[in-house]
Amino acid sequence: MSESIEYVTDEHANRKAVIIPYPEWQKILEAMEELDDIRAYDRAKADSDDEEVPFDQAIAEIKN
Repeated sequence: MSESIEYVTDEHANRKAVIIPYPEWQKILEAMEELDDIRAYDRAKADSDDEEVPFDQAIAEIKN
């Protein structure tokens, strides 16, 4: 992370919020979206009752 991060604190110096540069925020959002995609894939894979089909077989079935 960057040294340009700022913290918003309350009257007791407890951190309440963070201010970061926008480019860093964009990187965080992209990483979160990628993680969401990975989790969705993992859930779909775990929920799938389908048996695996070899690639060549799948192509042959699609062509027929």
